[in-house]
Amino acid sequence: MTRPAGTAEPSTIGPDDARAALHRLRAEVAKAVVGQDSVVSGLVIALLCRGHVLLEGVPGVAKTLLIRTVATALDLDSKRVQFTPDLMPGDVTGSLIFDPHTAAFTFREGPVFTNLLLADEINRTPPKTQSALLEVMEERQVSVEGGRRPLPDPFIVAATQNPVEYEGTYPLPEAQLDRFLLKLTVPLPSREEELGVLRAHHAGFDPRDLAAAGVRPVATAADLAAARSAVGRVHVADPLLGYLVDLCRATRTTPALELGASPRGATALLNTAKAWAWLAGRDHVVPDDVKAVARPTLRHRLRLRPEVELEGVGVDAVLDTVLATVPTPR
Repeated sequence: MTRPAGTAEPSTIGPDDARAALHRLRAEVAKAVVGQDSVVSGLVIALLCRGHVLLEGVPGVAKTLLIRTVATALDLDSKRVQFTPDLMPGDVTGSLIFDPHTAAFTFREGPVFTNLLLADEINRTPPKTQSALLEVMEERQVSVEGGRRPLPDPFIVAATQNPVEYEGTYPLPEAQLDRFLLKLTVPLPSREEELGVLRAHHAGFDPRDLAAAGVRPVATAADLAAARSAVGRVHVADPLLGYLVDLCRATRTTPALELGASPRGATALLNTAKAWAWLAGRDHVVPDDVKAVARPTLRHRLRLRPEVELEGVGVDAVLDTVLATVPTPR
């Protein structure tokens, strides 16, 4: 039986070597993408936790280039799907095709059979297609005619949406948003970073040719597998577990929110905090690890009350208040 493309081979890579390989990723991505260090870190955490990422940013901030560059630096396969109103579920997952030569139906794999799937403008496709992708994200397999076809490992979805253009879109329901491990905000570059972008393009940089930009694989699926194993061994003391629960419960009782974090959100926060601690070189989680990942892990799981939203208060501001009021364990 052949191993799916991109699936990690069994490895004896040590945790320190795996961590060093993932730290080299930031410098490699910087060859093509200026800035966005926090977004790169979020993508690495998602890969370590086998979670999916929702990227939000205005057009032109290199979201697509970022995903392609990360995939290249990790030696992973990546594919892109432009979500449109006429996109059908089979266009994403694959479908049965009749072969006149054999008089039989064969399955043609869809773009989900990859390691890193870029779902561009996911909120522009109808709920039926979004639901098909949601099943793939949750089950990591495609079901066809009663048969199950597993996806490669690793597999994550990086979905993008435009925060300023809602005409002709289908807002993602809370149940689907809750399936994303992280929501990362892709900011506009600073003046110096934007100057760097212009200098690179003036010097001949072509975003469609990453090899010419010098981007090379600096880590592999085997490194990710070793890193995941090490993250799983990160210790979390009982007071820290209580802190995680108290944070999530506080979001359910704050008067600014009509929907707080679910238990799935608490589990996600536990996993991302462990990954953050491991990347920082620790074998245990401290409160600062939880605070570092709380906003991207929880912001999309919360819903503001309409009157609070009208006042211009954002979800991150409410999370800041929660983080400031819930007692931190010593």
